Amino acid sequence: MHSPQIRKLIDLFSKFPTVGPRTAARFVFHLLSLSGEEVKELTSEISKLKENVKLCESCFKSFEPFSLDRHSRLCEICRDPGRKKELLCVVEKETDLIPIEKTKKYRGLYLILGGTVSALKKEGLRKLRVKELLERVKNPEIKEILLALNPTTEGEATALYLERQLKPLNKKTTRLGRGLPMGAELEYADDQTLSSALESRR
Repeated sequence: MHSPQIRKLIDLFSKFPTVGPRTAARFVFHLLSLSGEEVKELTSEISKLKENVKLCESCFKSFEPFSLDRHSRLCEICRDPGRKKELLCVVEKETDLIPIEKTKKYRGLYLILGGTVSALKKEGLRKLRVKELLERVKNPEIKEILLALNPTTEGEATALYLERQLKPLNKKTTRLGRGLPMGAELEYADDQTLSSALESRR
């Protein structure tokens, strides 16, 4: 039987994505094994994370403004004049954006949707940045919207929903092409597979 403080921390860690009670308990007991200085450093860095890391107002990617540009509201990708303004790639979460960037095959802009909607639980729609996406797509510069969502049941349901929402705007909407097997996660796809999927988008 764990003490109330340990149980509380286990509950908090269990709220992290893919972390169950067992893994959460390991985190807590690891913290107990650390020195006081190590715990202080960890808590200090967590506090700094919320203070220093901002969300881009355009794509919702997290970024840390440079010291000379502390009031910037756009991340380094959205500020880059070399990006193709006519292309907008929609991803579920930031960890899906990173492997796409690593391929160096995509030079457009992004929007992080913030999740997916279950094919059975439509209330999940409220958590998605659908309104922000539709507002962004109204920009006449944007000619193509690439729905780079994970080829899972929820990703497919979300893509179909977004296609219906985007249809009245008469913009070209594409999906990632061959190479990604059903049930895969973009976050774990290798560069070659993801590059192929980008190049053969349809």
